[in-house]
Parts: sequence; C-alpha cells; structure tokens
Amino acid sequence: MLDVHRLRVLRAVAEHGSFNRAAAALLLTPSAVSQHVAALERSVGHPVAVRSPRGVTLTEAGRLLVEAAETISAELDQVRHAIDRLAAVRQRLTLATFTSGGRHLLPEALPRFVAAHPEVELTVLEAEPEAALAMVRGGAADLAVAYAFDGPLPLPPGVAWTPLLDDPLWLVLPPGHPLAGREALGPDELGGARWVVGCLRTEAFLRRYAEQAGFELRVAASTTDYFFAQTLVGAGVGVALVPRVCLAPPAGCTAVRVEPPVPPRHIGLLGPVRRRAQPYAQALAAALRAAAEPAAGAPGPASARGAAEAAGTASAAGATGTAGNPAGTGAAGTTPATRATSTTGATGSAGATGAVRVVDATGAPAPEEAEGAVG
Repeated sequence: MLDVHRLRVLRAVAEHGSFNRAAAALLLTPSAVSQHVAALERSVGHPVAVRSPRGVTLTEAGRLLVEAAETISAELDQVRHAIDRLAAVRQRLTLATFTSGGRHLLPEALPRFVAAHPEVELTVLEAEPEAALAMVRGGAADLAVAYAFDGPLPLPPGVAWTPLLDDPLWLVLPPGHPLAGREALGPDELGGARWVVGCLRTEAFLRRYAEQAGFELRVAASTTDYFFAQTLVGAGVGVALVPRVCLAPPAGCTAVRVEPPVPPRHIGLLGPVRRRAQPYAQALAAALRAAAEPAAGAPGPASARGAAEAAGTASAAGATGTAGNPAGTGAAGTTPATRATSTTGATGSAGATGAVRVVDATGAPAPEEAEGAVG
C-alpha cells in the first residue's frame, strides 16, 4: 500500500526540483527526503526520481504518483473542510466568483437561496477563475462561478464544470462613430482603430485575433475594469470589446454585436465531484442556473440605451423557481447570515435582507464596478 506521507514528499520534490529544497519546504533533512523516496520506489517496484547536476527529474512512474498525490491531497483538504463544517453551530457554504459574474448572477440567485435556507451561513469570496479552481479543488470553496474564453477551464481530477451561459462579446463604439449603424461587426473591420482593453484576457484574445486577421492591434488604454473601459470609450479614447453582462456604455455610445466566428465568454460553475450529495450546494447551484436562464436567451442591445437597459434588467428577470423555493420568492423578511470577502480574507456582513457587501483588505467597501485583475 502506498504511504500518503511519502507521496507528499515526492510531490514536494517535483515542485521544488531538488531533494534539498524539498527538505527545506517540508522541514525535513535531505537524508530523510531521500529515504522516503527510496522507500516509495521499493513499494512500487520502479524508480520514481533521477538525480542529475541540474536537479531531480521524475520518471513516468514518478509523474503518475505525483498526479495521484495531488488528487489525494485535494480530497483530504475537502474532507477536512467538510469535517470543520460538521463541527460548526450553523451550516456553512462558500461560493467563489469573479466580479462581473457575481454582479450579474448573485442578485437573482442569492435571495432565492437564502430565503429557502436561512439556516445556512453563506460566504462569498471574490476570485479569478484559476484561484477559484484551486479553492474548489482544495475544499476552501464549495462552488465557484468562473469563466473562460476558449472553452471550459482545464480541469484537474475531482472537479466538474457545469455550463451556466455563453456571454457574447460586443463592440462598444464612441459617439459619432461611422460604423455605429451596423447590426454586427467583425473586430477586423476596426483594425485601424485604437482599442481600450478592459481585461487582460480580452487583450490576449484581441492580439490572437489581430494576428490571424492581419492587422496590428493599437492599444490606447489598458484597464482591469470593463466599466471604466466603457467610460474611456465614451470620452473618445478608442473602441472596446466587452462581454454582454458587462455592457453599460455611456450616453451617445453604441454597442454592436460581434459577428461569428468570434467565440463568446463561457460562464460556468465549478464544483467538486462527490460520492455523497450535498443538498445545500445543490440548492445554490440550482439557484445560479435559474438566474442564468433569463440571461442566456436575452437579446443584446443595439444602442447605448439598449445596452444600459439590458445590463440593468437581465439579472432582475426572475426564473420561475429553484429547488427548495418553488415560488421564487425574494429574501425580504429573512435573516440569513451572508458574508462576502475578497481572496485577501477581508470580510463584511449582511443585514436582515440578505444583501452582500464586498470589502477590501482595509475594510473599506469595494467599488461596485470593480472587475478584478483579469476578468
């Protein structure tokens, strides 16, 4: 039988590239690390690591064991968090989300969930997709709302992706732009324009597209906030590529649909693959799916006014009901405990209505439109 501690030691060797550095990270001696690896090799009957002047290289057997070690470690972390929840006075549930996804889906989903399950202490963590994926795999979050531009995120063992909605990309044009009357445009038709980038992933996509279409991408401004990017478009700085759920162009600007084959931004739900059902996590997932349904079929705006209306009303269009709350009632009059925090660990509290307040590491309220580092 494989020893879990020895697998952990081999994983550290693979991560740090040497026995000495792995020993320092594990607070062991290099000799102890070497002995653990040798014992692991005896138990599997194959060499797992090869030393050289350039460091340590894993064999194929070693790589297979490290993959198993990562999966086992993630499973144990999930179990530890689950046991911690069993000891809690109240049931606890943690949801991670990127900012614009949370801004779009949570106002519809959370009132449904907390009204049906006031006994649950719900915590919302702000996290970008890669961080959220690690949190779900390690048990720090029960579910996560995440996104990807080129299809679902690469998933490690033990984590599943459930699609919520496709979020089409739109072009936001400044006042008086000569192409503002078009129903749809390809980004290559704006190849000579200067671009305002509201997300690092959008910029990476635009650069790939520009290279394939044969034009040079001219970046006039680069931000980490789609809403600020649209403000800059309104000021005449350039044009922007914006996902539909973030559309809120200033007066006079025009939002134009992007022609295929430009892929949408895919928004989905990350959750652990479990042998035992988790009713509260399932209920929250159902509420999020119901909140996504109206948005998935909502028509896109063709003007600034239409964009603002779509951005303001898509999340208000309620679904017919969710698990545990067939009537789809709101949270008025309930007193569920709901907290929101960023990945820095700062927390805020919700009042009797179940509203969520996000605070930054200093304790100050975070701007409602903050989009995060890359999303």
